[in-house]
Amino acid sequence: MTEKLYYKDSFLTEFTGTVRFCQEDKGSWEVVLDRTAFYPEGGGQPADQGLLGGAAVTDVRERDGEIVHICAAPLPVGESVSGQVDFARRFDFMQQHSGEHIVSGILCGMFQCGNVGFHIGHELVTIDFNAQLTAEDAAEVERRANQYIWEDHAISVSLPSPAELEKLDYRSKKALTGQVRIVSWPGADCCACCGTHVRSSGQVGLVKLISCQKFREGVRIEMAAGGRALRWANAVAGQNGRISQLLSAKPEATAGAVERLQKELYILRGRVADLEEADFARKADQHRDAGDVLLLEGPMGPESVRKLCGAVQAAAGGRCAVFAGAEESWQYAISQPGGDLRELTKQLNARLQGRGGGKPAFVQGSVQAGAEEIRAFFQ
Repeated sequence: MTEKLYYKDSFLTEFTGTVRFCQEDKGSWEVVLDRTAFYPEGGGQPADQGLLGGAAVTDVRERDGEIVHICAAPLPVGESVSGQVDFARRFDFMQQHSGEHIVSGILCGMFQCGNVGFHIGHELVTIDFNAQLTAEDAAEVERRANQYIWEDHAISVSLPSPAELEKLDYRSKKALTGQVRIVSWPGADCCACCGTHVRSSGQVGLVKLISCQKFREGVRIEMAAGGRALRWANAVAGQNGRISQLLSAKPEATAGAVERLQKELYILRGRVADLEEADFARKADQHRDAGDVLLLEGPMGPESVRKLCGAVQAAAGGRCAVFAGAEESWQYAISQPGGDLRELTKQLNARLQGRGGGKPAFVQGSVQAGAEEIRAFFQ
């Protein structure tokens, strides 16, 4: 079995080991050493990456107690090689994993529930709990977790005997057999875990619970810790700063400014709808009893195109085709009550690079063609 140096020192970044096995597999090489500091994927934590004997390590897996490094080049069996772990990646995962333990321990203690899912993604960490929580509940968990982090508690990692394990009150998402590794944050959490962690809670920095949504029979929380939490906060602050400038509002007053803008927009939309309705009625009257009608209008939304088409068709009595747009991008609606527009639509889309369809008597879609091409098609 491979000696797992990452359990002795999760901050170890450089080491040497002897190559015991090397075999090609689908364009990469599986390499096993007698000892390694590379952590394999497991328990919701992604694998380490880095260099081994100068070859890039793209993935790490555990197989029957051996740590298998997926390398970009072969390494000589029997020789000693040096390894360098990408520590920025490792430390990020340790911040996320330790932060998750602290949050989960506090949350499960407050609401007497279980953590039933955990995953460290590229941007956020997701945690699933079999309990119903409100936004206020999540905010209180976040407050307590950060208070614990700032108190800078030391971690405790142990390998208790079966007898000692029976006396421990620890969290675990599944039944465990054999040697169990216990990771404890005194006063916050005690959990069976195979991952790597920071040395003290202060190294997590902070945690931010970004969302708390209903998921299956419980909730799913999205969170970020440490550097990720800072980057998320900076990104949100940057977006709010842009909104602040656009609305000429103070950063702490953007929500109120947006609410006022929404009210103004609602009023303006009502006025536009009234003006549009009057304009459509006027155009319909201009084409009363005209039979088949083709209209090319300025840009408008699909719903407005549909309304204009219906109004004009009802007045004209024949087939009405309305195209709204400019240059070579148009929305269309065609109406012919009692008719069958399917073959016409098929030919229209084929000749004018269009897409769309609908019912036999009414179709709607878009085309990429010039105004003269549209007129020529209907002529």
